[in-house]
Amino acid sequence: MANNKSAKKRILITKRNNLQNRFYKSSVRTLTKRFLSDLETYKISQSNTDKDKLQNGLSSIYSLIDKGYKKNVYHKNTAARKKSKLAALLKAA
Repeated sequence: MANNKSAKKRILITKRNNLQNRFYKSSVRTLTKRFLSDLETYKISQSNTDKDKLQNGLSSIYSLIDKGYKKNVYHKNTAARKKSKLAALLKAA
């Protein structure tokens, strides 16, 4: 256990950051899975409503990834790679 004030503070900060990291990472994973299932639906139907749904989903994923990068949850290249992969999947559909 921590013996001084700064070590106790670091424990609290680590817990806070851990919760924040888990929130962003799990949210991005969840939205990505939803995006991929919507993408499969769009490939079958090719309807405009599905395309709009994909665009909205992609923008919300981008937003979370960018916020995660800003809060040091993701490295710059990791965030860029995730966004690029999703954009390429949408473009290929």
